[in-house]
Amino acid sequence: MQVIQTLFLPLNAYKLHQLDPPLGIRKEIKRDLAGRERERERGMESFPVINLEKLDSEERGVTMELIKDACENWGFFELVNHGISHELMDKVEKLTKEHYKKSMEQRFKELVASKALEGVETEINDMDWESTFYLRHLPTSNMSEIPDLEDDYRKVMKEFAEGLEKLAEQLLDLLCENLGLEKGYLKKAFYGSKGPTFGTKVSNYPPCPRPELIKGLRAHTDAGGLILLFQDDKVSGLQLLKDGQWVDVPPMCHSIVINLGDQLEVITNGKYKSVMHRVIAQTDGTRMSIASFYNPGSDAVIYPAPTLVAKNKEDQTAVDSDDQLSQVVYPKFVFEDYMKLYAGLKFQAKEPRFEAMKTMASTVTLSDPIVTV
Repeated sequence: MQVIQTLFLPLNAYKLHQLDPPLGIRKEIKRDLAGRERERERGMESFPVINLEKLDSEERGVTMELIKDACENWGFFELVNHGISHELMDKVEKLTKEHYKKSMEQRFKELVASKALEGVETEINDMDWESTFYLRHLPTSNMSEIPDLEDDYRKVMKEFAEGLEKLAEQLLDLLCENLGLEKGYLKKAFYGSKGPTFGTKVSNYPPCPRPELIKGLRAHTDAGGLILLFQDDKVSGLQLLKDGQWVDVPPMCHSIVINLGDQLEVITNGKYKSVMHRVIAQTDGTRMSIASFYNPGSDAVIYPAPTLVAKNKEDQTAVDSDDQLSQVVYPKFVFEDYMKLYAGLKFQAKEPRFEAMKTMASTVTLSDPIVTV
């Protein structure tokens, strides 16, 4: 009787309860693990990697189509040959890792000790296993105010941020081209009265003794516009949610990972969507992550581009009225108001945030139509 009961245990129960499964079950577990590994590898193989140099070749059309597919179906893509020098990226990585070892590693260890995190036995859902600091570039820089940054590091990060700002604006125009919007539309939509906001979150994810109980960074979508990530090419951990499955974002040397934030979902009227992602803590190695956020200005009024709303209505002409009513209607709002709401709801679904902003929409006055010339 015991054998029959054991045969019907879920596969993961043997590991959980440290049981020795029968031969047939061992084979099934082995096949299951092999299948999962094949799925993971297929996900990494199909993850969109885009060579930006090809925009200046006869392959421009194919490259634009790859960007379009990545925006519509992934919300993420990885760029190579993006115009930022490998030498500069190597300097950024070297100085970032040196700064962590010198100025932040001990603080993190003290935090872990004060919270008794190394001895946790239950899942932690209210904090992340990461060490971070923030740099602001636009509309004004706070680089000189950040303590413990050496002059060489400040200089290199300033140069890196300037390259990323240029890349972000290039990408926004490529998105405009694919969406059928005028060149400059998205940049102007982000502008507000003082220009966009642009900042960088510098993170390190140290080795974690219990990664099954605490995430490096809990699952969320990004609130802003366009995110440009320079991630460690040796220690993995970043995953995105696609079709109900967590897919690894493959570490690649000298690449920049791009993902779309909530504001681009609103402006594109849902044509492009922000995607849930997370960081899995690792038992070995410290993972570096330098995420730069090209966001709307604090007073920018965000709303779906009228051109895309009109196109969506045209596309729905053959759909019955009930289906039309079920289409997502995105609100208009001031970006700063959205960020205040997001601060308390970051790790929850984005849809209730959009719904909450609808209640504020009646108080928002739209600016003049966005002029791009």
